[in-house]
Amino acid sequence: MRYAVPMPEVDISNDVILGIASLTLERIPGLEPISPPLAMPEVLTGKRAKGFKIERSGKEVTVNVTVSTEYGVNIRKVCEDAQKSIFENIEVMTGLSVKAVNITVQAVMI
Repeated sequence: MRYAVPMPEVDISNDVILGIASLTLERIPGLEPISPPLAMPEVLTGKRAKGFKIERSGKEVTVNVTVSTEYGVNIRKVCEDAQKSIFENIEVMTGLSVKAVNITVQAVMI
């Protein structure tokens, strides 16, 4: 006789999502993450997410990235490339639904 065995839950931490987004961004030429101002939770935990903020609601994820661009690159194009790559990699690797990848360009590197 077979019994229905429930599938175990798999919990993917925000650190894993952050790692995927960070490694993906490293492969996009012309963009670099920028560290936002230090927040109290980062001081207390010692964790510093360089330019990334991950928000989750159930199985939906929103990724906010603050970057600088190299002078002379097509900012819209490199940001769209980054959004698409981060979106796809998180969904493929985690099975989570990416609601949005928001990129804020805060500086131009000369």
